[in-house]
Amino acid sequence: MSASPRPPGFVPAGTDPAAPLRLAVVGVGRVGAAVGAALVAAGHRVIAACGSGPTSMARVASVFPGVAFSDPVAVARQHPELLLLAVPDDALPSVAAAVADHVGPGQVVAHLSGASGTGVLAPVVARGAGALALHPVMTFTGGPADLTRLTAGISFGVTADGAAAPLAGRLVADLGGRIEWVAEADRPLYHAAIAHGVNHLVTLVNDAMDVLRTAGVADPAALLRPIASAALDNALASGDAALTGPVSRGDLGTVGGHTAALAAAAGQVTPAYRALAGRTARRAAAAGRLPWPVAEAVAEMVGADDTTPPARADVSTGGSGPR
Repeated sequence: MSASPRPPGFVPAGTDPAAPLRLAVVGVGRVGAAVGAALVAAGHRVIAACGSGPTSMARVASVFPGVAFSDPVAVARQHPELLLLAVPDDALPSVAAAVADHVGPGQVVAHLSGASGTGVLAPVVARGAGALALHPVMTFTGGPADLTRLTAGISFGVTADGAAAPLAGRLVADLGGRIEWVAEADRPLYHAAIAHGVNHLVTLVNDAMDVLRTAGVADPAALLRPIASAALDNALASGDAALTGPVSRGDLGTVGGHTAALAAAAGQVTPAYRALAGRTARRAAAAGRLPWPVAEAVAEMVGADDTTPPARADVSTGGSGPR
């Protein structure tokens, strides 16, 4: 089946940098709604949108007033210059296949997933459309702050085929961001790093607040906010030089007391504490902040699986410096 005829006045994506794009959004969850709204604020026009369920329908009415709510195939048939797929990672292959027969040359199909590159869009590439992976490196909660955060100069992890690369630059510039080009083969590793550093950070902080409540602290967030914020800032600026605390000092008695207290009162947190204490000891030793025999003793005390002597390549200097 050939792609449907283009409507009068159709301008291939990226051919006129001054012309607003006609875009359509498949998936109006937290990320799709925020990115779509930001592109509208930048002067582009949403001509069609869809999602799943009444919540998505209400979000379309709120974020894109006057835009009809339909399904992915109907959205693709509106011939947008940019078709934005803002669906869960596991749904991308089936959605790309569903819209493929309704796109063609002059159009770009983009997705917002961090884990996938352009390979998942192979069906639309086979029909002559450009392919773009445009991942906003930001967390979205579905609240009004999302749009502010999205346009505050964040990075976008971008993978693009040749036809879509110029449009990627334009879109990121319109959103006030910066491009971080990511090779197709590196997308899983890139996304794993972000998930480990951000999603697991949320779990870590929430575990710490739970334990503080158990210890009788009335307002764990107020207690942690200054020190956790400082630790994050220091780590981003100084890498392993920002390490502090009993593990980095080799205070075996204190670490042993921690594991005993956690085992007695917060057993569900103990495995994570042990694993991270062992990893912290390894990084401290690799950075020259802790003698390896002491790091090995810490790892043995907490039962860390990895007791391999550290390599200098493990050292992080923070910022954009060498790793």
